[in-house]
Amino acid sequence: MKKAPAGATDEIKVVAQNRKVSHEYFIHERVEAGVVLVGSEVKSLRDAKVTMSDGWAEIRKGEAWIEGLQINEYPWANRWNHEVKRSRKLLLHKAELAKLAVRTQQKGYTLIPLSIYFKNGKVKVELALCTHKKMHDKRDAKREADDQREIDRAMKRHR
Repeated sequence: MKKAPAGATDEIKVVAQNRKVSHEYFIHERVEAGVVLVGSEVKSLRDAKVTMSDGWAEIRKGEAWIEGLQINEYPWANRWNHEVKRSRKLLLHKAELAKLAVRTQQKGYTLIPLSIYFKNGKVKVELALCTHKKMHDKRDAKREADDQREIDRAMKRHR
């Protein structure tokens, strides 16, 4: 295995992000996981043909699976194309799987994909352990964002 030269950083190319998550959920923890894909899925991801808004992850029989992630068909794959909304296996360490399995069994916790990206040529998914926000929490978050925006504007005017 080749080692990266000193000072080299991981090359990350973000393909898609789920921006609704930060508005709809409290994010408690983030985890990076690899994804088992077929060739036509990887080619579609390189063209950013993915929808993550309905995605979630679950742990079944000691394995993590991502559901609801829609990777559109690659037009030049012909008959070797993949199923668009199939379940895809996630690659995690046993300790991470065990910890996430315990947390997701607790009431209110859900695993949701935040982003999908290429890291050094490998497809990775950033998962978040979340709880759903109530309506008053969303209003508070919006009010805080508006207040911060107003503070930033005032600071910019007085420079």
